[in-house]
Amino acid sequence: MTTPTYATLTHNGLWKNNPALVQLLGLCPLLAVSASVVNALGLAAATLFVLISSNLCVSVVRNIVSDTIRLPVFVMIIAASVTAIELLMQAYTYELYQILGIFLPLITTNCIILGRADAFAAKNPVLPSIYDGFIMGVGFGAVLVVLGAIRELLGTGGLFANMQLLFGDSARQWHFIISADYPALLLAILPPGAFIVTGFLIAGKNAWDNAATRRSEATKAPVIAGTKRVRVTGKIS
Repeated sequence: MTTPTYATLTHNGLWKNNPALVQLLGLCPLLAVSASVVNALGLAAATLFVLISSNLCVSVVRNIVSDTIRLPVFVMIIAASVTAIELLMQAYTYELYQILGIFLPLITTNCIILGRADAFAAKNPVLPSIYDGFIMGVGFGAVLVVLGAIRELLGTGGLFANMQLLFGDSARQWHFIISADYPALLLAILPPGAFIVTGFLIAGKNAWDNAATRRSEATKAPVIAGTKRVRVTGKIS
């Protein structure tokens, strides 16, 4: 099996095969936690850590573990990584850990994690597997943060509230409000708002891809219809 290039992995993780916008994996935490930027960043960082560490470990043991027990082994590796990030968040960002709640341990069952472990890390060397986990985590996290920013902005009229939960007391000054009289759109920070905004993001990506495809086809050399006479020389026996 040929290992994809890093450029291909980057394009797949960030755009062509983005886990959130194309594969539509991990939608449960994506929709539930993305009511604010700080929540989205916290879950994105946790998911990124688990993707990198699990891909690393799976790639290391890929030639040792037999096919009959590989999935249980992968789940155990992922669960260990999730436990590690939970303990780290309990130690350093306890309030954010409490806010994220059940969605942190549920990373263990996130289809993105197990999917990359089984589809890529189990078949490729360590370094490409680490990069695949990193770039897939960045792609998922980027969508999560953009979704959180849009919902927080529409729902509260401000951005970067409670960033001190992740970055310390100095981040309290990061919060800014567009207008004190902003009529908050409550729908944006409720579950239906998450579905609506995610739908617009997916539609926007599809529209961009379709426009790019049309531009690419328009630049191709036109095919001239009709027949051409071909002169044949030589003797046919």
